[in-house]
Formats: sequence, structure tokens, C-alpha cells
Amino acid sequence: MDISQIINELAEDREEYFNAVAPPIIQTSNFAFKKVADLGKAFEDEMGGYLYSRGLNPTVDILRKKLAALDGAEDCLVFNNGAAAIFAGIFANIKSGDHIVSVRAPYTWVQRMFDVILPRFGVTVTYIDGSQVENWKKATQPNTAFYYLESPNSWDFAIQPIREVAVLAKTKGIATLIDNSYCTPLYQRPIEMGIDMVVQTATKYIGGHSDTLGGVLCGSHAMMKKIFDSEYLNIGSGIQPFNAWLLIRGLRTLPARIERITKTTAELVQYLRNHPKVESILFPLDDSFPQFELAKQQMKGACGLFTFVLKTREREKIVQFCESLKHIMMAVSWGGHESLVIPKCAGIPPGDFDPDNREHRYVRMYAGLEEAGYLVADLDQALAGL
Repeated sequence: MDISQIINELAEDREEYFNAVAPPIIQTSNFAFKKVADLGKAFEDEMGGYLYSRGLNPTVDILRKKLAALDGAEDCLVFNNGAAAIFAGIFANIKSGDHIVSVRAPYTWVQRMFDVILPRFGVTVTYIDGSQVENWKKATQPNTAFYYLESPNSWDFAIQPIREVAVLAKTKGIATLIDNSYCTPLYQRPIEMGIDMVVQTATKYIGGHSDTLGGVLCGSHAMMKKIFDSEYLNIGSGIQPFNAWLLIRGLRTLPARIERITKTTAELVQYLRNHPKVESILFPLDDSFPQFELAKQQMKGACGLFTFVLKTREREKIVQFCESLKHIMMAVSWGGHESLVIPKCAGIPPGDFDPDNREHRYVRMYAGLEEAGYLVADLDQALAGL
């Protein structure tokens, strides 16, 4: 299905709501029934209709169908945030005594689940350098039930060979989940590469305006039904109608925003890689990136997130640079209209800063919707002060 049709038409039965161009927000907690038999059917299969907005809701359904189609998946569940989507996708597919293989240094709240929550239930995790399929083979144990991927991740943009890992998992009956937040379905298609479940934080590019949270989990209908009937309903982490409506609004402009952000990012990467006060750049589609060839094979584009390393060994200089920016804000997250930076050292106690550890000197930048020249001028004046 064409992306324009998905974004503008799919699941929008406008004749059912007065031919309004924008769908309504069905802001209700409850749905009424005239027949006891119909109510009974809803109890038997809550995913088959509308019973209570903790489960399905008409506004949320419009969003679900669009997001599933974008990912090339059979079905989709939408959560209040990305962490909730990942938690449900993993928790629904493991049991006590199972083993998980994960990329090293995963998203903070994934690592918290792996290190703090799951050990309470006898689940163990092995972290690996996921760049080679051989590492996945070596880490796999007889009780391995799950592979967790992030490709690329959101700091050094490490990439996994998605197709090879998916084939390995299927031969061993291991479930797979990948965080595709960096690329979005526009630039990477993990379902087509054989991955079971794809997650992305809709807070970022899907929403695009930094005004709502959301998490997307896509996969087969059978898998989504399994999760819906258990973790989704039981935890109550489904998205609310108004937030879903905001994400539908964000989807309308997703291709246009991604196109502009991609163009701006290329200009910023080119500027920084040639600047005398910048040591190096990490960006998957820059030819200096260690996994550049694999990135080209798996990704159509790389959106707006990249990391650079300043030519300094002093934490104070990194702090000075970030605090000298006049228009580029310092904040977590990315994917919205505003450009951002975040230094890695912000999460490291000053006494633990190690200039010999290159990662401690990372500055991650996200290119938003501002003019490239406007952003370059801000970077230029901040770099000039070093």
C-alpha cells in the first residue's frame, strides 16, 4: 500500500463521523450494548470489538492500523510510551528459567528490566557485541528464548546484521524484537528481514512535535493478540485517545519532516567532520562509520541523530560548549521539531570522567526542522569559544 494512502486514508471511515477530514477523539472510557449476547462476545474476545478503552478504542484503532501498515506487519498495539511497548513484547515471550541474548548497552529502561526486574523471576541475560552473527550463536544457550536488538542504537549507532540474526533465531525457535526508533519504518523494514516484533517510540518521529508520548509494537496478529490478552490489558499501559489523535496528526507530516531532517543532518555532519575542533563523527551513513557498508544494505536513510567527539580531554570544555549554544537546546529524546544536544558526561559523575574513554567525550546531536545555516551558525559560535 502506498505510504500516502496509509497516512491520509487507511482506517479513516469519514462517512461515519460527518465526513470530517480529521478523525474525532472518541474520549470515552466505556461502550454500551443493547444485547446481552453482544456483551458476552465482547467479554470473550475484547480484541474483537469495543468494550472498555483500556483495551480498544476507535481513535486508537485508526492509529494501530496505520502503524501496522507502515511496518508491513499484520497488527499493532500502541502503548503509552516506548518502554512499555518493549516491556510487554519481551515479558509476554519469556518464562522463569529462560535466557535472553541482548545487544550490549541497550536502552536504559531495557537494561533496568534485564538487570533488576527479570532476575527476580529467574531470567538471565547475556550482553554481546551484536555486530557479528557469530556472537549471537556463541551466546545462545539451550534455554535461550529471546533475542533483543537495537539497530542502530542511539549513541554510537551500532548495527546488527538483522537478516542473519533473524534466520538464526528462527532455526532455534527464539523470539526476536528490534527497536527501530532510529530509522522509523520509512528507512528500515525489520519485519521484511524476518524479525518477529518491531518497536519504536512514537514520542519521537511519529509524533514529531515533542508534545506527547507513545510506543509502537508491531508483529503478527497472533503475537499481538497474545500480548493484548495478557500484558497489554493486565498492566493497563495502552495509549489514551487524545494522545493517539496527536500521533495521527504527527503521521500526516512524517515523510516531509523526515526528508527535511535528513537533508539538514547531511549538512551538519559535513560541517562538523571538517571542523578543526571536532575529533570525529559517528553517523551510520557517513563513509567513515565502521559499519557503513552494512548500514547501506539495511537502511534507506539515517534521519537526524548523530554523535561527535570534541578535540578536548577536559570535561569542563564539553560542558562549556553545550552551555554556549544559543538556539540548540540541551535535552533528552529526539525526533521533534527542535534541535537538541546531550553530552554523555551529563550522566557520569564528574569524578568518574575518563578522558581516555572516548564515550565519555561523546556529544549527541539531533537535527530538527530549523534551517541548516541557522544551526551551523550556532555550532560555530559555540565551537569558537573552545
